[in-house]
Amino acid sequence: MGTSPRQKKIREERGLMFSPGRPSIAWRQDRVRFWEAIAAGAKTREAAVAAGISEPVAHRWFKHAGGVNPRLAPTTSGRYLS
Repeated sequence: MGTSPRQKKIREERGLMFSPGRPSIAWRQDRVRFWEAIAAGAKTREAAVAAGISEPVAHRWFKHAGGVNPRLAPTTSGRYLS
């Protein structure tokens, strides 16, 4: 099963796509700040600003957690694989 000529042309025009890879440790710190703001009584939009993330991401985190703080530790220990 090969690649069609049309698909090959699209891939050539598009070039290499950037892959951000695994989220950095800053991603975890952003979540901690977001949930701290929520715990302090901030709305999702205000918590997003406090955490320095976009509003859609904040809504996604809130929805994914079911509106309940997952109690993330501010940092990870070296005991577990990253």
